[in-house]
Amino acid sequence: MTYRKLIATALLVSLGLAGVVAIAEPAKETKEALTAAAASASGAPEMKLPPGWTEEDMKACMVAGTPGKMHERLAKDVGTWQGKSTMWMPGVSELTKSDCTMTISSLMDGRYFKGEMAGVMPGMGPYNGMGIMGFDNVSQKFVANWLDNHSTGIMNGTGELSSDGKSINWKYDYHCPITKKPTVMRQVETNEGDGKKTLEMFGPDPKTGKEFKMMRIELSRK
Repeated sequence: MTYRKLIATALLVSLGLAGVVAIAEPAKETKEALTAAAASASGAPEMKLPPGWTEEDMKACMVAGTPGKMHERLAKDVGTWQGKSTMWMPGVSELTKSDCTMTISSLMDGRYFKGEMAGVMPGMGPYNGMGIMGFDNVSQKFVANWLDNHSTGIMNGTGELSSDGKSINWKYDYHCPITKKPTVMRQVETNEGDGKKTLEMFGPDPKTGKEFKMMRIELSRK
């Protein structure tokens, strides 16, 4: 562990914010060694854990912030993807198709990932969307949000990995602009292999409440 990480750990623990730090603690390194080394490196007095905290508490916070296998899975999607989207309207058999591009980049040393979508929304002009996704080690769920230039709300979602490990099944919460009520949209994100993946969105018809397939995006890595 470097002096910089030691100092950051000690400072954040003193503020009660260690849960957002992703610093791995060596198994044999004790609380005293951490705080003493941080103090030595910074020239500051030795820091102590907040009242009632134990060394196990600090370790739990560090584990909560350390990227793992699910973050590695998300990291595999980093890059630029070319997409072809198909959109359905409730009760309408005609399909609407368009092209799009998605760029995925890593944030915060692989703890989060940013997805940026660019394309055209038929009848509504250029479309630009952006979302942040990650995996919450505490809740053991994928987490994400999404916003775009055709809305003023922010969608918030949680996802779970399918049993075969190929798909992430997302549920996004938002307020329907027609019913003005809280609504849930499902998204199935599937890795097809060979640099291909699909996104399929399902939501309720605001007039009937019946779920319908809203969109399918087929993505190929550029």
